Amino acid sequence: MVRVKEIREKARALGIKNIHRMRKTELIHTIQVQEGNAPCYREITDCRQYDCCWMADCQGRG
Repeated sequence: MVRVKEIREKARALGIKNIHRMRKTELIHTIQVQEGNAPCYREITDCRQYDCCWMADCQGRG
């Protein structure tokens, strides 16, 4: 499972603001959009995007 602290560090590195006001899912969605991806974390039940860094946590395998 990915810790919120690690997610905040990644968001900070991407220049995302107000990271302490966001919950884990919102942070990850914001990161996904910032990186040019769809904000799909925890939105798809049978995801096959195996190279996604959120895959294990998102699909409950982490």
